Amino acid sequence: MTIPSTPADIHSLLESMADNIRQQLGDKQPLLIGIHTGGVWIAKELANILGADFFDAPLGSLNIAYYRDDFTRIGMHPQVTPSDLPFGVDDRHLLLVDDVLHSGRTVRAALNEIFDYGRPASVTLAALIERTGRELPIQADIIGQSINLTEDQHIKLTNDDGLQIELKSNGGLDD
Repeated sequence: MTIPSTPADIHSLLESMADNIRQQLGDKQPLLIGIHTGGVWIAKELANILGADFFDAPLGSLNIAYYRDDFTRIGMHPQVTPSDLPFGVDDRHLLLVDDVLHSGRTVRAALNEIFDYGRPASVTLAALIERTGRELPIQADIIGQSINLTEDQHIKLTNDDGLQIELKSNGGLDD
C-alpha cells in the first residue's frame, strides 16, 4: 500500500476526484461544503481544478465540533470557529468534502449540522482518503484513494508546504 505523501501525489488524486465530480454532478450546479479543517483545504483545491463556474456559490465550511458525539471523550478545542454556509441548502445538491473518512462520525455530525440549515435535494460525499475502521454505515461517493491501516495507525493531512499526508502510529486523529 502506498500512501500519497507528497503534494504531487495528492494533486493527482484531486484531479481524479474532479473528473468523478464532473461525471456525477456536472449538470446539477452543486454547492461546495468543506469540513473544517482538512476538508476545507481539499474543497478549495477541487474548486480550483473544477473552475469557478462549476459551483453555484462560494465555498461553505462546517466546523462540526458541537455536533460530534465524542467531544466529551476527546475534549473541545478551545478556539472553535463557527460554520460558514453563505447560501441556503434547501432543495440544492451539495458536495460535502472531507480529507479522511475513517469511523464515519465526522460525516454524521456534518450531516446533522447541514440538516439544521435546511433540507438539501442530495448530498454527495467526497473524501481524499477512505481508510478502514468504519463504525457507522457511511461511505463516500467519490474517493481519492482507499487505504487499509491497522487500528494503531492514523493519517493526517497537513498544509505547511502544500498538502501532504503523514502516517502516524498510536496517536493521530483521523475520522
